[in-house]
Amino acid sequence: MTELKKIDYLEVRKYLPHRYPFLFVDTVESYILGESLIAIKNVTQNEAYFSGHFPKLPVMPGVLIVEALAQASGILMYKTFDRYPSEQDLFYLAGIDNTRFKRKVVPGDQLKLSVAVMRHRENLWKFKGEATVNGELACYAEFLNIKA
Repeated sequence: MTELKKIDYLEVRKYLPHRYPFLFVDTVESYILGESLIAIKNVTQNEAYFSGHFPKLPVMPGVLIVEALAQASGILMYKTFDRYPSEQDLFYLAGIDNTRFKRKVVPGDQLKLSVAVMRHRENLWKFKGEATVNGELACYAEFLNIKA
């Protein structure tokens, strides 16, 4: 059986080139190389987007939930390749399919980001992902990452 390992915030930053306010993965709870990963995003009131989306009823934009799933998948890809990304070696979100939003995500929520590899070739990976809050589905999506 594959050992499930955690990745803390400082290590997450080594696998993702994103920084505040566009880093949407706080920690990784577990992963199985080449297969799946579960990450956490703690949603707080001081997120930059809440000042405008929406000031009186803050809601995390759905596109940012999908971005969080894509960032989680990026960590899985680089862990699988056993390397950190470089400026010349980056993967980009290339497509989004079959996406649905089922629940609002608000400050105080903890998003659990679960991604699984559907298929891949060296430079093109297809994932399915789910974002949940307390076990309740907030979003699911299928998406492509490609090395540019």
